[in-house]
Parts: sequence; structure tokens; C-alpha cells
Amino acid sequence: MKKVMAHLKFIFRNGETWTINREHIGDLWIKQVTTSYGRIGNSEFQEIHPCESLRIELSQEADHVHSSDINLGGIEAGMFDRVAKYQDIEMMDIMYHDEDHPKSDTIVQSDRIYFPYKALDTDGNDNEYQSSKVVKDKLYIVVDPNHTVDDIYPDK
Repeated sequence: MKKVMAHLKFIFRNGETWTINREHIGDLWIKQVTTSYGRIGNSEFQEIHPCESLRIELSQEADHVHSSDINLGGIEAGMFDRVAKYQDIEMMDIMYHDEDHPKSDTIVQSDRIYFPYKALDTDGNDNEYQSSKVVKDKLYIVVDPNHTVDDIYPDK
């Protein structure tokens, strides 16, 4: 089996999702992904994958919602506007398919990546570490405790 990344699925703090196909992703850097194990109370033990930071560039074709996504705001305004307005991306699933599988669009595995998160205010919905901007039909997102989207993409 040759595992190939098919798409990314961003998961927002309110439970909404946004699926982005691989061909709509330009620059992508997920820094220092680690593995942790734990549980809360009497729940099951879980394996989680926190990362140190994320930066991503998305083309205009990604500015839509798949029918499997739960996102009414994105349907109305577009996902670029939704991400620019709300700083609430909490985690992401990396979805893989098997390149050798006869039905190559079947997802065979996924990894959930958790982003650094610090509540911007008392409601806890917006992440102080997330910044984004839209330039020339592209969306740039950075989730990083030490850098903003303007630090990482100054010429955009």
C-alpha cells in the first residue's frame, strides 16, 4: 500500500469542517508534529498529534464547502471570508488514500493534528495564535505562537 495524502479537513472550534483537496494547496508546512497519549477522567486512552505550528497557502478553488462538511457560514460567505472573520481552527485531519487501491478515492487512513490554541477572549472561541489574509484570490493561514501570517508571508 502506498499512502498518499488526498485532502485536509480543518475542524473549527464550533464543530464545523472544511475539506480541501490536495490540488488546491500551495505552500504547506506543519511543524514539529509529536505523539502524545492520555485520557481525561475515566475515558479511553487516546493517541493525539499536537504540532508546533501550521502555515498554508490555498488557491481560490478551495473557497467552497463540500456537501459532507457541516458549515452554513461557509455556504453563505465562502470559506475564505469565514476563516478571515473567525480565528477558530482547532485541528485538522490529514486524509490518505491508497494509490494502489482499485478505488483510489477511498480514504484508508487519517491523522488528526492539533494546533496550538490560546483563547483570545473569555468566550474561548477565537485563537490568539491564528492569523490569515486573502491576497489575489489566495488564502494564507498561519497558526503559530510566535509568528503571524504577515511574518511568514510578508510579500503577499
